[in-house]
Amino acid sequence: MELIEQLMKYGLTRQEAIIYMTLHSDGELTGYEVAKLTGISRSNVYTALAGLVEKGVAYVLEESVSKYTPVSFQEFSSNFIHNLQETRNEIIKSLPARKEESQGYITIRGNKNILDKLRTMLLETQYRIYVAVSSEILGQYIKELNVLVEKGIKVVIIVDKPFELDGAIIYFKEKIDCQIRLICDSQKVLTGQLSNKGEATCLYSQNHNLIDVFKEMLQNEITLIQTGKTTN
Repeated sequence: MELIEQLMKYGLTRQEAIIYMTLHSDGELTGYEVAKLTGISRSNVYTALAGLVEKGVAYVLEESVSKYTPVSFQEFSSNFIHNLQETRNEIIKSLPARKEESQGYITIRGNKNILDKLRTMLLETQYRIYVAVSSEILGQYIKELNVLVEKGIKVVIIVDKPFELDGAIIYFKEKIDCQIRLICDSQKVLTGQLSNKGEATCLYSQNHNLIDVFKEMLQNEITLIQTGKTTN
């Protein structure tokens, strides 16, 4: 079931995803054979097959009886991402200019949205970044962190387990759990925590007063770590 949900993220309906998986496992099939194997009605099968062909996910083999064959996932997913990227670029060019970002306090809810915002902030960093997160979370951003280091951007990390990143300044703090604290370019702050139960929330802001408080707090924490006065 999880695979079907993942395929649906590539623009397929649930029935299209089920039929694509069937074509992938059983090879070239007629609409009748697909209906028999999946239990989906023939009318819905032919509608879904037409959708797969239109989306470039399946090809039609013109024989005495039409058969359908799947496009490899590598091929159709690459095409999907390429087309999505082109659409993205067109939208960016066409959107009206955005007003200056708010210096208020923005609440970001949900683990995925929080982690996406963390990634965006890493990608947007130009000069320096301070991040305090667990090694489990940090491990999801190795690629982005390496890019920052390679660009000569100052990367300071506070983490709860041994972590290696050549070119970064790393401090060890025993207990961090699901907390996230991030400040980039002394302009943006993200602070809060993930949650396995209930709703996770993080606060994001460009408020100068909050940034100053946050910077001082992190500097004090680093000083305590350096002097060995805290591991918690």
